[in-house]
Amino acid sequence: MWKTRSCAGISGKSQILFALVFATRYLDLFTSFISVYNSTMKVFFISSSLLTVYLMYIKFRATYDMNHDTFRMEFLVVPVGGLAFLVNHEFSPLEILWTFSIYLESVAILPQLFMMSKTGEAETITSHYLFALGSYRGLYILNWIYRYYFEGFFDLIAVVAGCVQTILYCDFFYLYITKVLKGKKLSLPA
Repeated sequence: MWKTRSCAGISGKSQILFALVFATRYLDLFTSFISVYNSTMKVFFISSSLLTVYLMYIKFRATYDMNHDTFRMEFLVVPVGGLAFLVNHEFSPLEILWTFSIYLESVAILPQLFMMSKTGEAETITSHYLFALGSYRGLYILNWIYRYYFEGFFDLIAVVAGCVQTILYCDFFYLYITKVLKGKKLSLPA
């Protein structure tokens, strides 16, 4: 975005949701210290997501496609917030916010996918960005399998939310593999 001086094709609403994900997930920065690396990465995730939102809505506002980025975020935030209150590991503020972030991350990409379906196509760089996000989630599934078999760790909330997120990417993955990797521009079915 910085190099091209444009945020065309990127959903600002998805970016706001990801900023909310990191801000609510990493509130433990103020309550517990694990390591300098861990704290640094949490600050990096929060600040980079907030910087992305700033760039889209302030710095490169002229290139932001507000007309196609029309997904109503409250349709995600309100149900996810309710679910976080109902299904969590422990009924405490930090745990509810952590659970909220896990649930919200699983659906935060929906405004981006909705925007792409409205425009009917995606820039190659946007396609690569989405593929990287989806691949990250796919690799997380491998991490859960590893941790279950070698550490005996299993977090049902994270696994179910991660599987939902991966399923949301499946259609995009198919289009990405059949179009973008063959050098064609990603066109979405109407």
